[in-house]
Amino acid sequence: MILLENKRVRFDYETLDTFEAGMLLEGWEVKSLRGKNANLKSSWVRLHDGEAWLENFQISPYRNSSEIQPKDRPKKLLLNKKELEKIERKLNEKGTTLAPTKIFTLGRHIKCAIAVVRGRKSHEKRQVLRERSMEKTARRTLRDYN
Repeated sequence: MILLENKRVRFDYETLDTFEAGMLLEGWEVKSLRGKNANLKSSWVRLHDGEAWLENFQISPYRNSSEIQPKDRPKKLLLNKKELEKIERKLNEKGTTLAPTKIFTLGRHIKCAIAVVRGRKSHEKRQVLRERSMEKTARRTLRDYN
């Protein structure tokens, strides 16, 4: 089940490769995420000392908890060594970066989908909007025709 999705990444960037990573969370963060009380829009992923960290991912404090809850602490992403090496190789290409695309549950675990992305230029964004608009009108005419 998808808990959060960063739709802006699909529009602003071209996805080159995607990875699925576990997240190291505290109990109140899990409860708050299951209630969909978080913001993924301005977050990013950085690699530091052979580890991946989700930065600026804001989780709203859980209401029914009495412990101190820092809302934007960095979250460690759990990836194996081969995946980290593959990500580092792809990030060495010019113009690529690492962005979180969605937070979802897989069984009882909370996962983060991250993608190696390349920024789109303005004319490419307009082209994407044009293509989506054409697909939408085609679906609408097919639906109305049937």
